[in-house]
Amino acid sequence: MANLVAVTTQQQFEDFLAKAGKCLTVVHFQAEWAPQCGHMNEVMAELAKEHIRTTFVKMEAEAVPEVSEKYEISSVPTFLFFKGGEKVDRLDGAHAPELTKKVQRLAVTGSPRGNAESSTTDLNQRLKKLINAAPCMLFMKGSSQEPRCGFSRQIVALLKEHNIQFSSFDILSDEEVRQELKTYSNWPTYPQLYVNGELVGGLDIVKELAESGELENTCPKAVTLEHRLKTVINQGPVMLFMKGNKEAARCGFSKQILEILNGTGVDYDTFDILQDEEVRQALKTYSNWPTYPQLYVKGELIGGLDIVKELKESGDLVSVLKGES
Repeated sequence: MANLVAVTTQQQFEDFLAKAGKCLTVVHFQAEWAPQCGHMNEVMAELAKEHIRTTFVKMEAEAVPEVSEKYEISSVPTFLFFKGGEKVDRLDGAHAPELTKKVQRLAVTGSPRGNAESSTTDLNQRLKKLINAAPCMLFMKGSSQEPRCGFSRQIVALLKEHNIQFSSFDILSDEEVRQELKTYSNWPTYPQLYVNGELVGGLDIVKELAESGELENTCPKAVTLEHRLKTVINQGPVMLFMKGNKEAARCGFSKQILEILNGTGVDYDTFDILQDEEVRQALKTYSNWPTYPQLYVKGELIGGLDIVKELKESGDLVSVLKGES
């Protein structure tokens, strides 16, 4: 295929970016010794058939150290997305569904308007799902345990001081959400607080509500821990509770289960237990399962890494993930 190529030098890489112009270029930084890279190349080949105006580039990360260093490539596979010679997105790890989503969203196709409308609809649905993930949702820099800016730190302190039960989303972990939520909500800054899917506002608004005594009335009353666990378990049809996230597992068991799930082609959501100590400890008791990762399908516990391995070996994993058995 003319739009699926391999490059071996920095000059070839730069030439392809220049030639692509405003069309999307997807660059796969790979290594021959990594089997997951081979799998992702098969995914790219299928995407190349569908998106003929998108250029897909395979590049040995170690063969072009100057390019790898420039774009901070520290592991394989890593995918960079370029338009007009500028990097517009990034994906770390062998996650086929996420790669497909990003290509569909960014690609310039024969009917760009229809594609843009479709991708916008998909993104809006994702944002709506995140906003409604809990009765009170805070979009912030960092986590409620470790805020990473002064404004986020202040709003977390206010909510805790007034005994408001809330969940949080770290916008630094997802650049797409970080940028698009500002447009979706017509609110240009962070943090942002939502109650029952509706925007309340940022730090200044929350301060005013606290000073007037209206904060407790605006935000839902603290829910029980059991209700909160049920909410996060049912946040998506397939939920993986792990150390880290899809792009960066932070333990060997979590990394292994990600590789298995990514190979199924079934989409799933993750919850980083390192970001929420309350959920981390309570879920072990709730599920009567003492270790992580834990995989849930339609709110029901499937098990951990060993169970998922057994399901893969028996050929039942995909049907279980789809809720068919």
